[in-house]
Amino acid sequence: MFEEHDVERSYPATPKRLEQAREKGQVARSRELATAAIVLTAALTLWGLGPALFERCLRSFRAGLSLDRSAAFDDERMLTGLHSLSSDMLFAVFPLLGLLLLATLAAPLLLSGWVFSAHAIKPDFARLNPLRGLKNILSAHSLVELGKAVAKCVLLGGIGTGVVVHGWSEMQQLGSQPPVGSVTHLGAIMSTGFFALVGGLVLIALIDAPYQLWHYYGGLKMSREEVRQEQREMEGDPQLKARIRSQQRAIARKRMMAAVPKADVIVTNPTHFAVALEYREGKMGAPRVVAKGRNLIAQRIREIGEEHRVPVLEAPPLARALYRHTEIGSEIPQALYTVVAQVLAYVYQVQRFRRAGGAMPVAPADLPVPPELDPLTSGASA
Repeated sequence: MFEEHDVERSYPATPKRLEQAREKGQVARSRELATAAIVLTAALTLWGLGPALFERCLRSFRAGLSLDRSAAFDDERMLTGLHSLSSDMLFAVFPLLGLLLLATLAAPLLLSGWVFSAHAIKPDFARLNPLRGLKNILSAHSLVELGKAVAKCVLLGGIGTGVVVHGWSEMQQLGSQPPVGSVTHLGAIMSTGFFALVGGLVLIALIDAPYQLWHYYGGLKMSREEVRQEQREMEGDPQLKARIRSQQRAIARKRMMAAVPKADVIVTNPTHFAVALEYREGKMGAPRVVAKGRNLIAQRIREIGEEHRVPVLEAPPLARALYRHTEIGSEIPQALYTVVAQVLAYVYQVQRFRRAGGAMPVAPADLPVPPELDPLTSGASA
């Protein structure tokens, strides 16, 4: 059990948690930022292409309203004219529509980048729970969103009212101006108001985007126990890793013991260490260690060797040196070639004695093991 303060989510989300959230489609989103980007794109496009768009639309309207009496009663000519005018209007507004589409697709990428996840479309019947919906409505985030919507209405309403009040006298004079001039003047007034509203939306987006990021990362914060659990999952459960290592050692020990009967000689300490050596002339460059161990494992190596009549030689310095400076499956160090050669010569004599009888060979004594290889004399830990 972890203490109560550990449950508090006060730790920033780890990269793994952020990646898992993205895989589920959970990213920071700001509708205000997307709205501001789209409206700002529309405003800048109309400011740059507005005069040309106005002239082209005006020509299309004139062409559409200019027709003779015979064309009005000819269905084919009317359809042809409608098709031509529609194509002209579509090509006229195509740059505006294309830029708006691009802004609509690119605006959500400003906060979180590109995210594709099918998790959001999976059926989730928990969303139909009325209690959960009521809880979401009464949550702090919903109250913040409500306050933001009210503030947005007040701000944009105030901007719109200010624009109308400021340009009221000019709008009253539009009726006395020529049609083209009045339309141009009205367009300038509307452009001023439109850019003022765009400025208000941009201001709202600049406030909302940091808030959405703060709310998003705050919702993904983790408790101390969650951070520890994730670290255990990434690094592996220590108990599981210990069991795996134990099983691996057991398998390796079993394989090692199976190789003892094939050994040519077992060099012992006699009780603390045991090293089994094998040498196949013409197949090996040097004698190879097939098994080694200390204490209980060394005792088991000796028992298996005795069961299979593997010669056992008590040579404490050599046993210590072999145990310290060799690995299972590796060849002996070059500095021990001469010493092990004497041991193998003794082993061959024992094998010949077992086959043919005769005088029992004398085990070599005082083998010349280099002092630097003997842990007892060199001071190194075995």
